[in-house]
Amino acid sequence: MILPRLALLCLLLIGLAAARGGLPPNVLFLFADDQRPDTIAALGNPVIRTPHLDQLARDGISFRHAYMQGAFVGATCVPSRAMLLSGQSLFHVDTKLLRDETWPAAFGRAGYQTFMTGKWHNDPAAIGLSFQNARAVFTGGMGDPMSLPVSDLAGGSLTKPVRTKRHACEVFADEAIRFLKGVREGPFFCYVPFDAPHDPHIVPASFPVRYRAEEIPLAPNFLPLHPFDNGEMTIRDEVLLPHPRTPEAVRQMNADYYRYISFLDSQIGRILDALAKSRWASNTIVVFSADSGVARGSHGLIGKQNLYEHSVGVPLLISGPGIPRGGRTDALCYLYDLLPTLGAFCGVPAPRASEGRDLSAVLRDPAQAGRPDLVFAYREVQRAIRDPQWKLIRYPVVDRTQLFDLAADPFETNDLAALPAQAERVAALSARLAAELHEAGDTAPLRVAHPKPAAWSPPIQTNAPAAAAGPAPR
Repeated sequence: MILPRLALLCLLLIGLAAARGGLPPNVLFLFADDQRPDTIAALGNPVIRTPHLDQLARDGISFRHAYMQGAFVGATCVPSRAMLLSGQSLFHVDTKLLRDETWPAAFGRAGYQTFMTGKWHNDPAAIGLSFQNARAVFTGGMGDPMSLPVSDLAGGSLTKPVRTKRHACEVFADEAIRFLKGVREGPFFCYVPFDAPHDPHIVPASFPVRYRAEEIPLAPNFLPLHPFDNGEMTIRDEVLLPHPRTPEAVRQMNADYYRYISFLDSQIGRILDALAKSRWASNTIVVFSADSGVARGSHGLIGKQNLYEHSVGVPLLISGPGIPRGGRTDALCYLYDLLPTLGAFCGVPAPRASEGRDLSAVLRDPAQAGRPDLVFAYREVQRAIRDPQWKLIRYPVVDRTQLFDLAADPFETNDLAALPAQAERVAALSARLAAELHEAGDTAPLRVAHPKPAAWSPPIQTNAPAAAAGPAPR
């Protein structure tokens, strides 16, 4: 009887707060798909146009070091979104979201109205377990955003899907706006996970923002080829462009990618405008983040099946009551810390299986520390650890180790692992990595008995666009 009593207590507390005119804050959670952390103008990108995300950054706190923890499958958004919603680590999460209560369900149990619209890449049956209401839900990984199959939640199950007649981002924004206009009593938890800017990079032809390829600077860590086999060199994402990567091809891809981000920003602007005009404007926490970054030419890679900063790092902006305006924080955090943090900020008791950390102190004071370090994993082929300055990446299958001084080399271009002067540091970080992975429950070895050669030759590609349109959703 503990949970029913706890739920009753939450409802009583919310009722008392409402009677005093002080409801707990609402939550509007906006979530992108494959958006690099360096693609927001206000945070330093000199080319991209993101006026609404820029305003969100000015209105609240921007996290410089927020991360998804990794994946054991190529479709990294599946575990990433599951970790976010469950508050569980990569090593414990049920990617179907059927085993344990999720954070949205906990918000609902605490008296919040819960709603979602957008991409759901976990088990469809989990939607009704997590949210009270849902509309225009896309249950796939990727597709043509001008015609995506979407369903509504009715009676706890999804209706038969129908295809959108407009861009999916517009449809998702419409449904979020409809929800905000229709809310009569708070508090509410509104989750809007977009499918953008995941490829294919398609926006309506009428969208006026365009980028010329020659205007797009190459990333400082651009390479034609990755220098060794990282264990995932020919997955679908890595054949979106031919090998070796050329500056021209990468610039054109990123011009299309930037345009998609600007279009997403315009739809986020519509939602934020609706919130600003509503009665909930002064009492709503707004969060923007993404399920992963993506390489797009950095380190000779295209996808996100790697543990470099551009791929595991995510943008994170949070604004709302009690959160300082214009703040920036260096606090280290995982995506799966976000809902535990918001839950603590909103007074929502955690689901029993949640293991993320409450970092609400950082929301009140950006100078507060986050986690002391973070560990990452991709399948059995990559493991990593980073602290505020140093990062070590281990590739067990090919017996390679990289060491980067992120304070001096944030783009991870200067591998220090082979320097005799760094041998002690490599050993210490390797030991910390092994200890933390063991504590987390990871069973993959950091060394294998018979490593494969690290050298590799790119495959011969005669039709990269056809390969890019392959069947596997990512």
